[in-house]
Amino acid sequence: MDLSAVLAALSDKSYSALAHLCDELLLQAASKGATTDEWPYSVHLLAHFYINDLNSARFFWKSLPQEVKDTRPEFAAVWRTGQCLWNRDYAGVNTAAQGFEWGPDLADFITAVLELQQRIFKLLTSAYSTISVADVAHFMGMSEEDATNYAVQNGWSLDAATRMLTVKKLKAQTNQKLDGSKLQRLTECVFHLEH
Repeated sequence: MDLSAVLAALSDKSYSALAHLCDELLLQAASKGATTDEWPYSVHLLAHFYINDLNSARFFWKSLPQEVKDTRPEFAAVWRTGQCLWNRDYAGVNTAAQGFEWGPDLADFITAVLELQQRIFKLLTSAYSTISVADVAHFMGMSEEDATNYAVQNGWSLDAATRMLTVKKLKAQTNQKLDGSKLQRLTECVFHLEH
């Protein structure tokens, strides 16, 4: 079985492409009756978690023989991490991911999954104007003290009396290029309207 495309995607850190790639390669192998003893089950499952395709991850898990689940500790560790994602237990994601000694193939991939906190923080920033410290701690998978420090370090302000954080909105960057032909047409239009 040729897994060079999967290894290349891992090497290039093209994690968002891995789930589809693994799905396709596994289907091709199954259609040819090829053995899947060397299949990178952990990478495949983690790829679905990475793109937040939790239903496909769960289906993939359920479709596998119990022997695969029982004999591959790294695969079971990926599943535990994913279960925490499924249950929105973000503290559990960190605990599960950091509680296993990952092999070289998955170490960077797991780190990318753990960067979920940064993505969650950006989502919180865009979704809320104020939010409780407890909610931020829950979503970020941190203690309330760590969540408060993280938020304050990122420009949010804390009302200690109410334990509410005021979100500092990110400034939208707009890079507009001035097109001379459009400016000319606008000038002509304005000139026509004035005369």
